[in-house]
Amino acid sequence: MPWKDRYTISDEVGLADADIVWPDGARCCVTVTVCLGAASGPQGLTAADMRTPEAYFAANDGIEQLMRVLDRHGMRVTFAVPGVLAPPYRHRLRALVAAGHEVAALGFRHEDVTTLARDEEKDRLARTTVLIAEAAGARPLGWFALPRQSDAFAGGAISPSTIDLLIEAGYTYLGNGLADDIPHWWVADFATRRALLALPYYYHFDDQFFHLFPGKGTGLEHADSLFRNWRAEFAAQYRRGRQFHMVLHPQHSGWAHRAQLLDTFLQDMRSHPGLWTPTGRELADYWLKAYPQERFLKLEPSIWQDHEGSLS
Repeated sequence: MPWKDRYTISDEVGLADADIVWPDGARCCVTVTVCLGAASGPQGLTAADMRTPEAYFAANDGIEQLMRVLDRHGMRVTFAVPGVLAPPYRHRLRALVAAGHEVAALGFRHEDVTTLARDEEKDRLARTTVLIAEAAGARPLGWFALPRQSDAFAGGAISPSTIDLLIEAGYTYLGNGLADDIPHWWVADFATRRALLALPYYYHFDDQFFHLFPGKGTGLEHADSLFRNWRAEFAAQYRRGRQFHMVLHPQHSGWAHRAQLLDTFLQDMRSHPGLWTPTGRELADYWLKAYPQERFLKLEPSIWQDHEGSLS
C-alpha cells in the first residue's frame, strides 16, 4: 500500500510464510507479555487504582500463581511495568531479571500520552527509563503502550511524537504494533525512513478483554472463549510458521480456574515441536539482524491526493 501521511505507519507488506526463518530451524515463534499495569483510565495509574482488591491480588497471589504456571512450562517472558511501579517492585523485578525474564516499560503511569506536549512526554519517558533501570538493574529496551479495559479503542495509545522519542532515547522496539503478525517497522518519518521495530499485538489474545469479571457492574466471564482463541490462533500460526503473542495480567489470569486454563493451553502448545520462545528483547535483537530495515522496509511514494472536504 503506498504511503499516506498520518494514515499508514509501515510499508504494510508483510513477509510471506516461506520467507520467515526462525533461529535453529524453529517452526514457530511464541512470545508472552505479562502486563503489570492496573490503570483504570487514560490518566494512568493512580493511588486509588493501587488500593483496589484487584491490584492487591495482582501484586501478591495473582503474580505468584501466574509465575508458577509459566515456570512449569519453561516460559521466559517480558514484563511490561509502569515507571511509577518499578521502585516498590524492585526486589520482584531483580528476581525476574535474574531468572532470565525481561523487564520492559509500560509508560510512566500507563497513561494515554496523546494529550501530552512533546516535552512533557519526553520527560516522562526519560523518568520511566531511569526508574526501571534503577529498580530492575538493567535499562529497558522495549516500550509498551498497551490498552486499558476502559479505552475506546483496544490498540493502545501513542502520540505523534512517541516513536521519534523512543528512537532518540535508544529503545529497541515498541511492543504492541498492529500492522502485522510478525515484527515490522513503525515509520516516524517517510522522507528519512526513520523507523522503530514494532512487535505484533492483537487484543483477541489479551486476557483483559475476556476476563472482565470481577470488574464492577460487568458480571462477565469469558475465559473459555479466550482459551479457544489462543488454541485456534496458535494452531494457525504454527501451521504457517509465523508468530503467536499473548498478553497476560496477574489480576485476570492469576485466578485459580483461569490459571488452570492457561496451564492446559501451555501444555498443549509445548507438545508441538520446534517452538522458539524468546523474550521481546531477544526477538527484537534477532529480527534486527536477520531482517534489517535497510533491506526489508520497502516504502512506496504516496499517490494519495487530499481534496477539500475529504475525511480521508
